[in-house]
Amino acid sequence: MRRRKAQEKTILADPKFNSKIVAKFINMVMREGKKSLAEKIVYGAFELVKQQLNEPDALKVFHKAIDNIRPRLEVKPRRVGGATYQVPIEVRQERGTSIALRWIIDFSRVKKGKSMREKIAEELISAYKGEGSAIKKKDDTHKMADANKAFAHFRW
Repeated sequence: MRRRKAQEKTILADPKFNSKIVAKFINMVMREGKKSLAEKIVYGAFELVKQQLNEPDALKVFHKAIDNIRPRLEVKPRRVGGATYQVPIEVRQERGTSIALRWIIDFSRVKKGKSMREKIAEELISAYKGEGSAIKKKDDTHKMADANKAFAHFRW
């Protein structure tokens, strides 16, 4: 049993858009402590999104893409009497957001042959339109939760 809840780390909003979600995204893109490089990549991706969609506000596109990707349900393994069941549970808002950000970054990193800012921009645009790898991952997660809803009574 846990003694106490872990302290939540507060992250400062990013300098350009004054948004905590963008700051979190930059921190997730960052590798080996190179924050300025991560900022260049993310802001560059936002510029590409602006150009390709002819949208004046890249932040709106970013938030819409995150909302489109954010999963509502996920499955968690629960061990009951020797058997492991995939129990569907609802996802909290903050967890859903961080899962969505992680999926965008993961699918961007897997792609080959382009710069990271182009890959992130591509992933954000496809998520904004409701298509792409991250949307497919969300749909698969929801299908899995739906298929296992018979085990929902194991939730606690």
